[in-house]
Amino acid sequence: MTLAAGYASLARMLDYPKGVEGIVADCGTVRATLQTRNIESPLEPFGRFVEASALARLQEEYVATFDFNPAVALYLGHHLFGDNRKKGTYMIRLKQEFGRRGFSPSGNELPDHLPLLLGFLAYLARNGEDGVRRSFVSECVLPGVERLGAAFSARRDSPWKPVVEAARLLCAADTAVPEEGKPC
Repeated sequence: MTLAAGYASLARMLDYPKGVEGIVADCGTVRATLQTRNIESPLEPFGRFVEASALARLQEEYVATFDFNPAVALYLGHHLFGDNRKKGTYMIRLKQEFGRRGFSPSGNELPDHLPLLLGFLAYLARNGEDGVRRSFVSECVLPGVERLGAAFSARRDSPWKPVVEAARLLCAADTAVPEEGKPC
């Protein structure tokens, strides 16, 4: 599996659930993407949860996990900066980088929403912008994903914890090969 496919699948898996079959397929794509990088996938419990759940249950769990619990919200700026002015600077930097690379997000999400950022990483991977992508991951995405993952340590019962861990693992592996380019 390609890196772009892995990032795109993670983006969909961490977005509001729209269909069980799509999530199952995306889970398989991420597993394969990790496997091609010799990384053990943490997604087996999540895959079992999805396969055993109706869409309404997935949606209910998603909302309970991400919308009603700010400690594990998918907004990386919150995890990196809390509610201070540095978060605003971070958001501006993200939007500027999207514009510089010709990325036009669909929808109304803030630029620090993890599924949106993973979609941007997929876009950069598809366009062969490896150096820029790796720098962006290292400086703008991975630190927030690591903090989000740490926040999940107190929520052992969340089915989405392995998906956040898979995002962390893929981002960490992506930054392991340093290249030129400093977006943030």
